[in-house]
Amino acid sequence: MDRARPGIAIDLHGVATPMPGGFRRAPLRIRAGRIGAAASPRARRMRLDDHLVFPGLVNAHDHLHVNAVPPLAHAQPFRNSYEWMEAFKAHFAAPAVSAALAVPKHVRLRHGALKNLLAGTTCVAHHDPWHPALDAPDFPVAVVREYGWAYAPGWPEYGPDMRRSFAATPAGRPWMIHLAEGTDPAAQAELAALDASGCLGRNSVLVHCVGLSAEDVERAIERGAGVVWCPSSNLALLGRTLDPRRLSAAGRLALGTDSRLTGARDMLEEMRGVLARGELPAAGLLEAATIAGARILRLAGRGRLAPGDVADLVLVRDTGPGATDGPAGLQRNELRAVVRDGLPCLADPDLAEWFALADVETVPAMLDGRPKLLARWLADAAVAALEPGFTLASGSGAQQRDAAVAAAAGSR
Repeated sequence: MDRARPGIAIDLHGVATPMPGGFRRAPLRIRAGRIGAAASPRARRMRLDDHLVFPGLVNAHDHLHVNAVPPLAHAQPFRNSYEWMEAFKAHFAAPAVSAALAVPKHVRLRHGALKNLLAGTTCVAHHDPWHPALDAPDFPVAVVREYGWAYAPGWPEYGPDMRRSFAATPAGRPWMIHLAEGTDPAAQAELAALDASGCLGRNSVLVHCVGLSAEDVERAIERGAGVVWCPSSNLALLGRTLDPRRLSAAGRLALGTDSRLTGARDMLEEMRGVLARGELPAAGLLEAATIAGARILRLAGRGRLAPGDVADLVLVRDTGPGATDGPAGLQRNELRAVVRDGLPCLADPDLAEWFALADVETVPAMLDGRPKLLARWLADAAVAALEPGFTLASGSGAQQRDAAVAAAAGSR
């Protein structure tokens, strides 16, 4: 990944950033990929009047390598995820599934990361074995590192042993497991069994949890565990999801998409669904997708925009009171810009000056029918070909950028 030079400084003028109790309109200072505190006479300036800046979204649960695999069609909800897994075994023989899995894994991983980035997600928890592709300096998103995990209590064939993995995970790092992903007695018993096994602790990250009772939720909160809510996946597989309100109020709820194999297209679609169903207000939803997710996953410096934090940003237009919901409720092509480590990765063409100030080369692209500029280091044709609605356009991104810079300079 092309990163900011050690001394680079960019100030975003005219923007408003979320603060407790409201928004603060003041320059947002980016210093070598972090949020800065002090002004600098050498800082490059970018005017972004009538815009709001939010933290990059944190997707607390995905399987990055299977986002292009066709889902399994089914007429009735499954009682639990284990039934779905058994049914999926025959699905592997489908030609479309075989073709999707024949794509090299490193390409599929990058595609899952690009899917997330296009929708304003800059950090992802990948619930699978580590792969060398995730270490690439130009990987599209940050990935949760140094985590412990097991797959699910009732599926020991895949992944590390649950008890040994939990015992080997440092207390300061997250330990992830699919839990209570079902509506039947087997799923409903899993939290108690996890607790009895000694694997329910402050660093436990419990994914799905549809089968938890109200008493189970209180037990998880008391132990300090976090729950990752993936409502689209739950509704598609199981016909229902958990009530997120108590966990949200306790600050123990993170939002995830699962992969497209069962879940939402991306975090923005997941958020729109939550708002449409009235399951959480926008403020609680945004918290679950940013600061709460970062806290549960032990991600220091992410999910907020305080001095010293990683400069992962999502830029939206300030269109009035509704805009304060930020990315929640928006389509991905409505995001004005997505920034990772202080560098613009994707933005509308009229923001080309920002790429120039950050010394980032671009290529033109189309996202769901709207033109965008994409950082050149993300322009991988094999990866882009896997993403519906996204294409790399012909022509020179540098020409578009230079024309926009000239126009911006002439207006000052």
